[in-house]
Amino acid sequence: RAERTEVLSEDLLQIERRLDAVRSVCHLAQKRLIGCLQGQHGTEPDRRHKKLPLTALAQNMQEGSIQLSDETLLGKMLDTCGDAENKLAMELSQHEVQIEREVIDPLCLLTETEIPNIQKQRKQLAKLVLDWDSARGRYNQAHKTSGTNFQVHPSKVESLKEEMDEAGNKVEQCKDQLAADMYSFVSREGDYARCFVTLLEAQADYHRKALAVIEKVLPEIQAHQDKWTEKPAFGTPLEEHLKRSGREIAVPIEACVMMLLETGMREEGLFRIAAGASKLKKLKAALDCSTSQLDEFYSDPHAVAGALKSYLRELPEPLMTYSLYEEWTQAANIQDQDKKLQELWRICNRLPEHYRVNFRYLIKFLAKLAQNSDVNKMTPSNIAIVLGPNLLWAKNEGSLAEMAAATSVHVVAVIEPIIQHADWFFPGDEDFNVSGAFVAVPAVNSNHLSHTGNDFECGTLERKRPLSMTVMEGDLLKKE
Repeated sequence: RAERTEVLSEDLLQIERRLDAVRSVCHLAQKRLIGCLQGQHGTEPDRRHKKLPLTALAQNMQEGSIQLSDETLLGKMLDTCGDAENKLAMELSQHEVQIEREVIDPLCLLTETEIPNIQKQRKQLAKLVLDWDSARGRYNQAHKTSGTNFQVHPSKVESLKEEMDEAGNKVEQCKDQLAADMYSFVSREGDYARCFVTLLEAQADYHRKALAVIEKVLPEIQAHQDKWTEKPAFGTPLEEHLKRSGREIAVPIEACVMMLLETGMREEGLFRIAAGASKLKKLKAALDCSTSQLDEFYSDPHAVAGALKSYLRELPEPLMTYSLYEEWTQAANIQDQDKKLQELWRICNRLPEHYRVNFRYLIKFLAKLAQNSDVNKMTPSNIAIVLGPNLLWAKNEGSLAEMAAATSVHVVAVIEPIIQHADWFFPGDEDFNVSGAFVAVPAVNSNHLSHTGNDFECGTLERKRPLSMTVMEGDLLKKE
């Protein structure tokens, strides 16, 4: 029959109602936390470390490094990164063992042992209360009938009273024990809550150690990256490319100019006639990879010219710079030619050094190209029209139509006079073979011809690709 007597006080009943909720919440948190672990639950740090996915990644990286050789950039990166990932895996395994010991195990003890024990005692108390109620009912019934029914022996009534008292004592003892455990549970709630503080502290400590591992290795791995000079030139800031390669003239500019000097100076419509898209893409990729051969491209000057235009256009900042854009456009509007030339000369000298040197190099070449305009049809005006948009543009461009209009009005008016008066703007001869990567040699039957300066028509150039940027350091940068 149902329990009729409630022996617990109201505060104990409130505690009882919280037990199930606490157990459910903590059990779910414990389960989800175990799900976050990457290692095998319950294993030692070393064994756990071996089974971590991060460890497998580290091993794979280091094996890949051996396969590729640490003489390559990718090999160096894989080796350094693999070692760092292995250290991170070790930190992770130690962190997970700490989480199990200081968070998961206490929560498991709470949900699997302590609360169930209290609930078990509560059920035992309920049973004892039922027994007590039953014994008391029998005693009361016997006591009530003993006055009218003389067949009920007084000893039986006494026996029932003793049974009732004994049941009451058991209830009292169980209730006291249960109350003690319940109050203990409440008093220790701070300890249980502390588990979650410990969780965050352990995570913070793990992330600090992991960050220390990464911060220690980052400068090393970045140094590998910075030392490796085989990097794309297209789309890279001019200063960065020059610094990285230890050059004065950008690789694509010098390579294209040297190839065009040999095979493109008399090519009609140079820079105006578009090259095949696949050929142009291949040449750009070859120029980005400085270890590649360029011999095959000598026969296609339009592709070489297209690559030079693309390089100039893809610079994050135009060769004539954003900062001087307004000054260039204002100079273009000057009507008096002498004043205009003086202003353009002044602005040329205000270009940052790296930009000025490369701009001079390019203008001297374009002036040389214009000398053959009777054959190639590329006058200073035509050159300015096709190359102008690749040398100067506004930082915030509008539509293509607006850009074209602005180009036709301003840029051509700036570039054309500079090409026309290249020797006045930039006095002196220009040694186009700046890096020494292209060596002029006499033609087979022209032993008496001199090949100095820019007289490339006297013979043929040895079709020698630009030296790898990797070896263009130290003494190799000096002209022979």
